[in-house]
Amino acid sequence: MKNLGEHAIVIGASMGGLLAARALSDFYTTVTVLERDAFPAADTPRKGVPQGRHIHGLLARGSAILEEFFPGYNNEVVAQSGGLLGDVANDVTWIGHNVTLAAGTSGLIGLIASRPVLEGHLRRRVLGLPNVRAIENCAVRGLATDPARKNVTGVRMRVEGKLEETASADLVVDATGRGSSSVAWLEELGYQPPVNEKVEIGIGYMTRTYRRRPADLDGRLGIVVAGSAPNWRNGVMLAQEHDTWIVSAGGFLGDDAPDNDQGFLAYLATLPTMEIHDVVARAEPLSDYTRYHYASSVRWRYEKLARFPGNYLVFGDAICSFNPIYGQGMTVAAQEALRLQQCLLAGSNDLARRFFRAAARIVDIPWDIAVGNDLRHPQVKGARPPMLRFINWYIGKLHLAAANDSTLTSTFLKVVNLMIPPPSLLSPSIAWRVWRGTWKPALSVPSRALEATRDTTRELN
Repeated sequence: MKNLGEHAIVIGASMGGLLAARALSDFYTTVTVLERDAFPAADTPRKGVPQGRHIHGLLARGSAILEEFFPGYNNEVVAQSGGLLGDVANDVTWIGHNVTLAAGTSGLIGLIASRPVLEGHLRRRVLGLPNVRAIENCAVRGLATDPARKNVTGVRMRVEGKLEETASADLVVDATGRGSSSVAWLEELGYQPPVNEKVEIGIGYMTRTYRRRPADLDGRLGIVVAGSAPNWRNGVMLAQEHDTWIVSAGGFLGDDAPDNDQGFLAYLATLPTMEIHDVVARAEPLSDYTRYHYASSVRWRYEKLARFPGNYLVFGDAICSFNPIYGQGMTVAAQEALRLQQCLLAGSNDLARRFFRAAARIVDIPWDIAVGNDLRHPQVKGARPPMLRFINWYIGKLHLAAANDSTLTSTFLKVVNLMIPPPSLLSPSIAWRVWRGTWKPALSVPSRALEATRDTTRELN
């Protein structure tokens, strides 16, 4: 591939930054990743990734892209760190709209491992490239530009224990995530900041790890419960390396799970299945409770800016930060890295405009999936046009039909895993299966606590 410059800088060494560095490594003589943290000696959570102690999902599409960038990555995580590979539809139970979807072989292979393990293996692969290096404990203070402020020429940075300096670069990529300073930096340079779209969801969840026994969940690798009426609570339990479970549960708009055994179990009992509750009730805890709050999903519309400095890009969660319960962030970053590589193949001219437009098309699908589903909750504020109401109604019918139709389950999960576009769910063959399956809707079996909640609601009304 052609060389587009001597030096590229990536700000941030999380999953997004590492993937961006991989894409840049084919086009720049040297790529430097600047990270404010120190990298842990082992694959353990670090300060700069506060969500690292919670459940992460690498969707099937993300797993495939990582394998494309780094052949053997998936098997390496399994062989060296105890990660697990499994069929997304057959080895994990999915419950949505209070319905358990029928299991069946889908061919969707997902990689299950903790966030520190996924990031640690990726970091070692990226920093193993001959032209990529990292500087730890490095705080980026701002951007350096030419006198006209038309082009970014590097960054102002300070390594711990040293004086501030300016590092020159032919391209700078901001991959610092949700806390990105790009909007402020653009304003400092006299540029109009991008408009943003925000959906307040007030998601909070509690996480704990437990010892995993072979008989748990009859040997399955996990269970995912998506929030639905009446209480809209979510619960996830996934197998992790070293024979462990990671369990997260939480709700919208301040409906947090308690951080004590009795309260946490009672909360789990309000999910539309007792399976997570029953495993946790007899499992050996391996960690303390850890809480995480996420106020809103935010999307910055960089693709709509009329002016943007040259030699500068914003990437990953710094463009769009999704409700984390959908596990989309790492996979979207992988897709953006692949698209960045394709944009660079066409050269560096007008790179920001081309990349932001391409990234917007990538973000459109997971944003619509996440926000559309969140707006099912009656207290989440946002526009609900007729098409969205129809789609949510249709997805509910699809779930009812999928209780007895593994083909519908597989197709739905292919959309969720970003392998096929959402309109695939409206194809004539799928719509026919939905219509046929809802003539005799499957009866889901809710938990005892959920039935009690419904009884109480009826009494109050």
